[in-house]
Amino acid sequence: MIRFENVSKRYSDGTTAVDGLAFEVAAGELVTLVGPSGCGKTTTMKMVNRLIEPTGGRILLDGRDIAAMEPVALRRRIGYVIQQVGLFPHKSVLENTATVPALLGWKRAAARARAAELLDLVGLDPALFGPRYPDQLSGGQRQRVGVARALAADPPVLLMDEPFGAVDPVVRERLQTEFLNLQAQVRKTVLFVTHDIEEAVRLGDRMAVYGEGRIEQYDSPATVLGAPATPYVAEFVGADRGLKRLSVTPVTPADLEPAPVVRLDEPTAAAGARLRADRARWGVVLDQDGALHGWVPAAALPPEGAGTVRGHARRMDAWVPVGASLKQAFSVMLQYDAGWVAVLDGTRFVGVLTPGRLHEALRRSVRDGAVVESVG
Repeated sequence: MIRFENVSKRYSDGTTAVDGLAFEVAAGELVTLVGPSGCGKTTTMKMVNRLIEPTGGRILLDGRDIAAMEPVALRRRIGYVIQQVGLFPHKSVLENTATVPALLGWKRAAARARAAELLDLVGLDPALFGPRYPDQLSGGQRQRVGVARALAADPPVLLMDEPFGAVDPVVRERLQTEFLNLQAQVRKTVLFVTHDIEEAVRLGDRMAVYGEGRIEQYDSPATVLGAPATPYVAEFVGADRGLKRLSVTPVTPADLEPAPVVRLDEPTAAAGARLRADRARWGVVLDQDGALHGWVPAAALPPEGAGTVRGHARRMDAWVPVGASLKQAFSVMLQYDAGWVAVLDGTRFVGVLTPGRLHEALRRSVRDGAVVESVG
């Protein structure tokens, strides 16, 4: 989708912003550009929509040299989201979101309908937020409007320049999660600029780690963390890169332990006897379809008890889906002060992840990265 062929940018004062960039971004891929301030990552992104013109090399979009395209027409095919958002203060949220379709000549009703659809997609009720103005929104809400506006004309490419950098950490994490969910639906080709290694690791299908005007490593986050290509990359991602692998290591069925299980409508005495026979202090409570209902302490199911497990089951908040990151699982353990988390495939209970198994999974991930590094 996007191809950089030996692209450079040099200014008249002799400054080289980027030098010899050569990499590809596949259709539907989210690539994070990460590095310190002044390393050339924003310059790289702005050359894609010709806000900055390269002085050497070529940039191809769907096989076409963008230098041969009319700049304004090119930019209308590319969504652009910046940290400051850049909403028009005198226009409503709905009008802001409909800006690009209107510029492209869409009929007013079609542009507003598309804007309403996109606002709903980013989690803003168009009936509630559409009539509002930017100064009536929170920072996180303005960022979501910015994303909706960038997507309004259904562009194949989305450029994002530190879009979540101006909000507090809690809102930022929520926006990252929402954007990942949105990307899973729309599958745009995204260049995402950030200076935050944690954000780059969490969001990127691949990441480009910048040094001084050049890419030091371009690979998956797991490979960058497990096998840094240069001493610079190793220093940049940090000595705790093994811990950062929590963000890119998924929970798999192989990481789980079986758990003592009782059924929701099982007689109390029978369920309790079975847990005690297995020397289990608790049991996972499943319904008749195998879906997670909660958990129950063995002590709550006395031998002489009447009724069913349903009357003693407790709510289960500590759970994650299969494929969630180890970081997410660890966070849930800490949030609920839990000794384990349940893992679900849809609604079906698969097993439990304990701290010991989480540690084993992380060690295996780091070990696999070390093998890649030694082979490389």
